[in-house]
Amino acid sequence: MRHTIDNFRLEPLRKGAYIHPHLARYTQDGMEKSWEVLEAGDSVAILIWHREHERFVLVRQFRPAVYLHNREGMTVELCAGLLDKAGHSPEEVAAEEVEEECGFRIDPARLRKITSFYTSVGFAGSRQNLYYAEVVESMRVSQGGGIPGEEQIEVLELDPAAAHQLMEDEKVARTPGLLYGLCWWFAHHQDFASLQNT
Repeated sequence: MRHTIDNFRLEPLRKGAYIHPHLARYTQDGMEKSWEVLEAGDSVAILIWHREHERFVLVRQFRPAVYLHNREGMTVELCAGLLDKAGHSPEEVAAEEVEEECGFRIDPARLRKITSFYTSVGFAGSRQNLYYAEVVESMRVSQGGGIPGEEQIEVLELDPAAAHQLMEDEKVARTPGLLYGLCWWFAHHQDFASLQNT
C-alpha cells in the first residue's frame, strides 16, 4: 500500500485529543530539573497467529511521526489500540481492535497475555499490554482495515520464515512490540526454531 502525502507540515500543539505535551519540573537529589514529556494513553497490542494458514496476521499503516524520519512513514506493526474506552477491560479493547483492524471476532477470555512494558520512556512512558491470539477463517467477520475515515490499515499475513526475515530488515519500520512478540513466539515454538538460523 502506497500513499501520496502532500503538504506535510508541523504546527504547535497546545492540547491534543490523545496526547498532552508538558514541561515536568522536579527536584532530584536536591537539584532542580526539568524534562519535556508527553502525557499519552496506555495501549494494547496483539500478536495474531492464523492456525489454518500458519501465518502471522500483522498490519501496515502510515504513521506521521515515522514520516518525519524516513519520508515514507509506513510501518509494519502488531494490531494495536489505545485503552480509551471507559468501562472496557484491556482484553475487551484488544478483541475490538482485532475485529476492527484485522477482521476476526475473538473471545476476550481466550486472549493470552504475554507481558506488559513501557514505551517511549524518554518522553512518554506509556504502558502497553501485549497479548497473543489464535484465529481461524470461521472467526472472520470482515476484511478489517480499521475505522473508515480514521485509519487506513493493510492487513498482512507472513509465514514464520518471512516474519523472521522482517525482524532483521532495518529497511522496514518495525515497532518494538512487534519484535518482542515475534521473539516470544519463536522462543515458545521449537518446531519453527530452525528458521532462526536460516
